Amino acid sequence: MTTKPIVTRFAPSPTGALHVGGARTALFAWAYARQHKGRFILRIEDTDQKRSSPESTKGILRDMQWLGLRWDEGPNHAADDPYANQLGANGPYFQSQRLDIYTKHINQLIEAGLAYEDDGAIRFR
Repeated sequence: MTTKPIVTRFAPSPTGALHVGGARTALFAWAYARQHKGRFILRIEDTDQKRSSPESTKGILRDMQWLGLRWDEGPNHAADDPYANQLGANGPYFQSQRLDIYTKHINQLIEAGLAYEDDGAIRFR
């Protein structure tokens, strides 16, 4: 029997500094992936455009590196512009850059009769 490799992720919202609870969650996800020879993915939940900031994103990346939590996929921790330079085959790793992907799948669900729009919300049948 072949088992699939373990993949974990940490998805902070860049609305401020990385707090201790976020660091703990990242540490657990990173350690679990490493313990099981898996991959650790960092995805930035930057869909709150009013409160998210590039400075907070860079701060989170810097703090994760300081903690020694290296990710296998996600924003390029060695790049000056982590938004443009991303590591891995499953990107983009910024949620705001995935909106077209989500829209495509939502439209497919609606066309198949599996979902519908209700006052701006998408609901499943």
